[in-house]
Amino acid sequence: MTTIRVLICDDHPLMRDALRGAIEDEEDLSLVGEARNGFEAVEKAQVLRPDVILMDLMMPGKDGMAAITEILSLNPDAHILTLTSSQEEEKIAAAVEAGVLGYITKDVQREELLYAIREVSQGKAFLPPAITGILLSGLRKRKQASEDVVVEELTPREHEVLRLIGDGASNREIANLLYLSEGTVRTHVHNILQKLGLQNRNQAILFIVNKKDN
Repeated sequence: MTTIRVLICDDHPLMRDALRGAIEDEEDLSLVGEARNGFEAVEKAQVLRPDVILMDLMMPGKDGMAAITEILSLNPDAHILTLTSSQEEEKIAAAVEAGVLGYITKDVQREELLYAIREVSQGKAFLPPAITGILLSGLRKRKQASEDVVVEELTPREHEVLRLIGDGASNREIANLLYLSEGTVRTHVHNILQKLGLQNRNQAILFIVNKKDN
């Protein structure tokens, strides 16, 4: 059984204790380290190379957003799951645009947290319906005017890849389903994001959901 290595980044000792307990109770999860602020988060992410980084946004010194930006600049393949108390659209959008794979709030149920960790460890996006709804309202405001024109620029293959991204499939899963190499899938994803004016997979998923709702 593959063990998922998790790094906790949170300045509250009680929160770290709760997360530690939840992780250590699971056979397939392993806690590899804890960080109390953004500086420690960046350092330990580089040294420990965890499979999932659980990141609070509001920490002293260097905050979570600054840490996320630096971690992803050093390692674009880092899998970051934001766990915070904020449901503000601006903070959620900033985290998603920065490249986090998941965003959940601290009132999340234990089972959903563990599921999110496992999904993010595989490179999949995880955004609960409430968070998706908040992001969609902002996305509609920003992109409604240009969406239809831009989508027409996608090739048939890019439409297929975009649909699978919307289903939550990872690059490896898309490659297997479409009989492509992962490198080819990465190229398609890159081209799709550029054509749609999006920053990352989470924004692509929100784009798909928005199109389905209209």
